[in-house]
Amino acid sequence: MKLLVSSPLLYWKKLIFILTAGWAIIFVYRALLVPIYPVISQYFGGVTNAQLGYISSCYFLGYVCMQIPSGLLVDKVGRKQILIPSFMIFAVGAATVALSSSLFTVYVGSLIAGIGCGTFYGVAYSFTAQYVPASKKSLATAIVNSGIAIGSSFGLISSSFLVGRGFLPWQYLIMIVIGFILIMMFIFHRFILSEIKLSNESTSVDTKSPAELTSTASATPQVEMSLLRSLCRPQMIAAYILYFSTLYTYYLIDTWLPNFLEVEKGVKATSVGFMSSLAFFSAIPGALFFSYIADVFFKKKIQIIIALEVLAALCLFMAVYSVNTTVIAISIIAYGFFGKLVVEPIIIAWLGQFASLKRLATTYGVFNFFGMSSAVIVPSLTGYISDIMHSKSYAFYLAITITLTGTLIFYLITKSTGDLKKSN
Repeated sequence: MKLLVSSPLLYWKKLIFILTAGWAIIFVYRALLVPIYPVISQYFGGVTNAQLGYISSCYFLGYVCMQIPSGLLVDKVGRKQILIPSFMIFAVGAATVALSSSLFTVYVGSLIAGIGCGTFYGVAYSFTAQYVPASKKSLATAIVNSGIAIGSSFGLISSSFLVGRGFLPWQYLIMIVIGFILIMMFIFHRFILSEIKLSNESTSVDTKSPAELTSTASATPQVEMSLLRSLCRPQMIAAYILYFSTLYTYYLIDTWLPNFLEVEKGVKATSVGFMSSLAFFSAIPGALFFSYIADVFFKKKIQIIIALEVLAALCLFMAVYSVNTTVIAISIIAYGFFGKLVVEPIIIAWLGQFASLKRLATTYGVFNFFGMSSAVIVPSLTGYISDIMHSKSYAFYLAITITLTGTLIFYLITKSTGDLKKSN
């Protein structure tokens, strides 16, 4: 496949900027309701933690259900042709939430918004896998992922400040986000080019698989596997398990940390958004640093992944166990520096060597399906645990255990396949 561009170098850099902005808008919406759960509960006449958790669970259910079908559609129809209609669905879902007069309608709107956002993962990382030079893949993916940190931080801070202090109704904040969604649709239409076959190689980007790009001197044609066989390789299964455990912890933090800090750690309501956002702010330098290291020492990716997972789990344990606000804040910052947003680009870059060029979006869609399935479970399960145990600490300890277990399984599988030995 070839892509019509006047400057290949300029185009992939432009893509990185666009994808970063796309993630930022998605995560502004995803994060802004979290710090104001008490406000939403009061608006709907008082609801339980489990009922509030269903808001996020419905969003993630729609998101997860779209991962595999959207990957297949993107590989067959094209990224741009899927991306713009999907963001229109996203806008419709967000508008439904903003205009809701009942909690059930909020659930429906959240489901629709999740469906609309569900194509972006496969689109984003199939772009980076296909068009970014091999020596820049981890770093470029980290830059794209920084949009998640920026959007999450902005969503948490803006809602806790503007809504928490009574400057804006929560519905108005969602309407502002809808305006940004429409702007992103225009940017997609204007700056992402349609993929077409050309015979003039001088005006095209010749795309190669991630494995072929790793070393032009040693590149050899890969034997094409069946889709099912390629998706069930031991390395893929190891990545699915690791990603599930990583995202379980991340989305527990994303959906319940502000409430946990306010209710159980005594942090003021107007400050929880900022304190929670520390994990996202610190993730940006952490992701750029470790992704650069992973690109330089590309044979050490597995060891870097395992070390980051363990360090993130330990930092989260300190944040949950401690009663000192300063220690909690430092632990949250440390989690961000080592956590999901930092390790994810390295996992994605490592996974790329096992993905077929023709099935990039499908491969990443299946990968993200397994990871994001944890996000469907964790919001409502945490609310249920909180209602039963009268504390969310147990939910955080469960997440830490899941992360460490997933990391151990990843280590054992990569060791058994020889990938860990090859990286030494």
